[in-house]
Amino acid sequence: QVQLVQSGGGLVQVGGSLRLSCAASGRTFSSYFMGWFRQPPGKEREFVAAIAWSGGSTSYATSVRGRFTISRDNAKNTVYLQMNSLKPEDTAVYYCAASKNLPRNYGLGSGYDYWGQGTQVTVSS
Repeated sequence: QVQLVQSGGGLVQVGGSLRLSCAASGRTFSSYFMGWFRQPPGKEREFVAAIAWSGGSTSYATSVRGRFTISRDNAKNTVYLQMNSLKPEDTAVYYCAASKNLPRNYGLGSGYDYWGQGTQVTVSS
């Protein structure tokens, strides 16, 4: 069992930056494939980014590539999402997620076993 506790987020102006953190309980964090998803208001949840166990492999949604960076620190049991050049369309509740195995499709939420509580990110223009 893994518990994911998120921090960060909040209100930022267009073009600003935020960093989200997701701290995991347990001793086996390095064995989990991690992802970030978001749910904009009135829309479905969507994939944002994913990172493999050692952090050597990452993947991004087209909408955030080049602006967002996912990283992990296995010694701190934490995965991060650095968000730069934020746009109003980035406004959403952001969730981190953990998978015990490599998801068949890491872009789908159904491939993950554990979820953080969610954190609001609002980008104002």
